[in-house]
Amino acid sequence: MKRPILIFAIIGAFFFSAANAQENEGFLQEVNQDDLGNVTDEFQEYFFEALKQKGIENYEKAITALEECERLQPQNPVIFFEMAKNYKALENFNLAEENFRKALELAPQKEAILAGLYDTYMLGKNYEEAVLVVKELIPLENSYNEDLANLYMLSGRYDEALQLIDELDRKLGSSSYREKMRRQIYALTNNTEAQISNLQEEISTDPENEQNYLNLIYVHSQDGNDEEAFKIAQELLKTNPASTLVHLALYKFYLDKGETEAAVNSMKKVFRSEEIDPDSKYKVLNDFLLFAGENPQYEQDLMEMAELLSEAEERPELYRELGQYYLKNGSKQEAMGFFEKALLQNPDDFELTRSALLLQLEFSKFEAAAGLSEEALEIFPAQPILYLLRGVALNALKQFNEAEEILTFGLDFLIDDKKIESDFYAQLALANAGLENEEKAAEFSRKAKLTLKEIN
Repeated sequence: MKRPILIFAIIGAFFFSAANAQENEGFLQEVNQDDLGNVTDEFQEYFFEALKQKGIENYEKAITALEECERLQPQNPVIFFEMAKNYKALENFNLAEENFRKALELAPQKEAILAGLYDTYMLGKNYEEAVLVVKELIPLENSYNEDLANLYMLSGRYDEALQLIDELDRKLGSSSYREKMRRQIYALTNNTEAQISNLQEEISTDPENEQNYLNLIYVHSQDGNDEEAFKIAQELLKTNPASTLVHLALYKFYLDKGETEAAVNSMKKVFRSEEIDPDSKYKVLNDFLLFAGENPQYEQDLMEMAELLSEAEERPELYRELGQYYLKNGSKQEAMGFFEKALLQNPDDFELTRSALLLQLEFSKFEAAAGLSEEALEIFPAQPILYLLRGVALNALKQFNEAEEILTFGLDFLIDDKKIESDFYAQLALANAGLENEEKAAEFSRKAKLTLKEIN
């Protein structure tokens, strides 16, 4: 009995999305529509057995089941695609390549197959073959141009890599990823004089192209010639007063020269720029955190720039860094506010949660601490410190029954930490005192003192 294609497509698509959505997106649907037709019960049985075995990492058994599928449908590209992925997982790159190639013969120019073949070549460090595959992928997805530049670098084709990186910068604007590649190539070639000469020639030919100035600034900086780098940066600013990218270099020069107002102005231009990527802005912010730590009069400017970055892109690490900055400088209430903001975006950060809870308790925000600790225990049910902090908050709110219950439960998770154990007993004493269980309160108070003595 034959099953309609729709059933196979729906179940198959579910598996593919669960197993590896990015790798298979769109491919299975296209193949189902164009190639599969109707499939038999026997085929389905073997195919889904293969998917099941792959899902539990029994790749050899998955391959055996797929071989039965091939016997039943020898011209089905999905079978070879799945076979290739199993061989790749086994690090048998030769057979993975062979099966990806078979799939491509039956389904030419399918991005998912080409991407799988590319990944196989990368894992096997076969960069020359990877270059050929990426060139086929680029017409399907432009972002592979950066992969091609990286491959040129890995295979020692440095001139081609730099040429492509410069071309992408002209088309798309600069990026920290491509800048990192450029720096790696400069380090690998170690031919500073040729680089400088080439960039100077490029600037003479095309003085409006700011990327050449930026590259020259970097080369001089890496060579320890900061004065020459600063001179080039000023030349770029004179040629292109609207340039914002140049301020990625200028702010550092100004800081080194002690020209703090100019440095702050350059930083502000970086943060207001739409050309500069968030990672580069975040790096500037980290530098400014250090600067503001030594120059507290610029804290308001720091806040302004942090706000600009947070509006452009939600980044929990930004709020965490700001919280740590204020905590280090003794501004605990400000630190607490930033930790709370960070947790709204990243609630499963345990260290962040603990820091926020400790500060909430210190500033008597007991309702907030009770709520946060309750949410945190759903994520981290085996962390004894969270039970303790929740108990402290509940005691402060005079919710003694709940405090006694949560503290008793939390003790079961405590292992060899006498200080925290003593704190648990002290809070249990408070809870029982609030419940007017005087005998139990006295017993827990005694335990708290004895446990504390064991430490000393």
